[in-house]
Amino acid sequence: MIVTIDGPAGVGKSSTARILAERLGFEFLNTGAMYRAVALAALRQQIALDDHEGLRQLLDTLQLRLEGNQIFLNDEDVSSAIHTPEVSAGSSKVAASPVVRLYLVALQRQIAAGRNMVCEGRDQGTVVFPDALCKFFLDADPEERLRRRVRQLQEGGEFVDLEQLRQIQAQRDERDASRALAPLRPAADAVIVDSTHATLDEVVQRMETEVRRRLTQVEGTSA
Repeated sequence: MIVTIDGPAGVGKSSTARILAERLGFEFLNTGAMYRAVALAALRQQIALDDHEGLRQLLDTLQLRLEGNQIFLNDEDVSSAIHTPEVSAGSSKVAASPVVRLYLVALQRQIAAGRNMVCEGRDQGTVVFPDALCKFFLDADPEERLRRRVRQLQEGGEFVDLEQLRQIQAQRDERDASRALAPLRPAADAVIVDSTHATLDEVVQRMETEVRRRLTQVEGTSA
């Protein structure tokens, strides 16, 4: 069974999905980390993020592996390295590449096949898993998302340039919403959750209640 959580950058999808998966006894698929890892690899090899042929050749050499909360790029743990502002900005650029999206969508479906999983990203409910049992679109006010991102970086001991982060977030929102392939938008049957004035626990609780309600309906129908 698949549960999807889509939404813009900085809204807390990863934290929400991770905790929801724990409460449901499901696995967690952090697709955002996968795009970040590709962006990191491209930046390291100085491949332009809009160079589709260069990205295609790069993907032929990559091995991505997810283990719990860690992501490995060619056996290197890059869980921390993928969260710099440069990689964050780059991830939405590579996500606009058809080559990268098709590669990662196929990999995500392969990973999730036959498993109970909570998947977060930008197009999980619209493109990757259109038949998911329960879909959510998590949103929040842009300034609140910015505050959360600043707090996350500061807690990790990183220097924060507020105006740079605000500009990166605005640019990323624009790219995500306007790209030709799999633009960021709620699935037609997604439950919209605004977390601007809600705690993480409140958001997770609402989602858990909805998932369990639908599980009960499915079990009742199949009985």
